[in-house]
Amino acid sequence: MASDRDKETADTGAGCTNDQPPEAASRVYFDPLSPVGRLKGNLPHWRQDGATYFVTFRLADSIPQAKLRQWITERKQWLELHPAPHDTDLQREFNQLFTQRFLKWLDAGYGECILAGPDVRGLVADALRHFDGQRYRLADWVIMPNHVHMLVSPIGDRKLSSVLQSLKSFTAHGINRLLGRRGTIWQKESFDHIVRSVESFLWIARYIQDNPRSLGSATYTLNAESTFELL
Repeated sequence: MASDRDKETADTGAGCTNDQPPEAASRVYFDPLSPVGRLKGNLPHWRQDGATYFVTFRLADSIPQAKLRQWITERKQWLELHPAPHDTDLQREFNQLFTQRFLKWLDAGYGECILAGPDVRGLVADALRHFDGQRYRLADWVIMPNHVHMLVSPIGDRKLSSVLQSLKSFTAHGINRLLGRRGTIWQKESFDHIVRSVESFLWIARYIQDNPRSLGSATYTLNAESTFELL
């Protein structure tokens, strides 16, 4: 897992060099001068044309409802006390209080964790790869036992919402067929945010790479063509 110092560098945009991987340099990042849209929901969903996103989508049973309700309530109260726009310190505070806590709950391994099964993981991995380069550009991604992380850039007029809806719908039907069951597979909302800079992209890529290793998890699928090699 990256250090607090690494997180601070990513948040503030410090530490930029000219020796960046081509994959990171070719992406489009948050532009404060361009229009930004916001979708309604319990989670924050900001949209900007051409942007690169860090997305996490998770199984429906991956976070206990009591914890999720607590998180939503506390986030609402925090935002009421700290209305946008937020400076760097407030962005870092929000990240620590809400984003990092949300990710830690996912890593705790709640729920049935059906993505731990190799057949289910393979189905999801194949679906992620299928439209890579056509509907979206994938960078680093990982399938964990109860959630998926990915860095993704929709192509052309494609919207992130339609990309995720298609992926989750297709894989949900496939997983149910594979397991001989019915019912909800994925949580309706995904956790996503616009990547702000090359430095943020590289930190997130490292986070994705380190996620299974930091948890000692042997049940994951990591993309083969990643920004960093998993040692």
